[in-house]
Amino acid sequence: DRVDRFGVGLLAGVGVDSAAAALNQVAFGYRAYSSAEIASESSQTFKVVGRFHRAIAVISVMASAIFLLCIMLLKVEERRMDAAVMRFVGVRRRTIFGALVLEAALVSVLGSILGAGLAGLAGAATNSYYRRFFDTELIFSLITPRIVLFSVCLSLLLGLAAGAVAAWRLVRTPPMVLWGRA
Repeated sequence: DRVDRFGVGLLAGVGVDSAAAALNQVAFGYRAYSSAEIASESSQTFKVVGRFHRAIAVISVMASAIFLLCIMLLKVEERRMDAAVMRFVGVRRRTIFGALVLEAALVSVLGSILGAGLAGLAGAATNSYYRRFFDTELIFSLITPRIVLFSVCLSLLLGLAAGAVAAWRLVRTPPMVLWGRA
């Protein structure tokens, strides 16, 4: 009695646009679309969901960057006495700065590896739950090597930046202030 959509196969060599135009002229009350037009129209919901996921990702990255900076600042504050002693015995600011940035890079890489493992476990749990819930073989959470590589690189970059800010703050402070005597 009523059909929302149906597909029509075309012979080789018949153009999709010309076939749709010919079908649209045959009768009143229906409209022929190409598969590409239907897919584009149907995927609008997925585009909105994709934008939403990107927004969540940006917020998460910004929050994690702030968290990483706070951790690095606290970590460097613990090193105030060590830095003061190193400065008193003649270790250059550049060496102290480099050591702190190297430590930040190590923390970032280890954190991103741990985070990638945690994401893999969370993705597997998500897929397992929703596959059973909807009785389907669809993939609900996909973590690709490209995503992991991007995450590790971003984590390293943010970790280096946070470590550099924290280290710069420490090496600019006079040794007597670091020692707590000024």
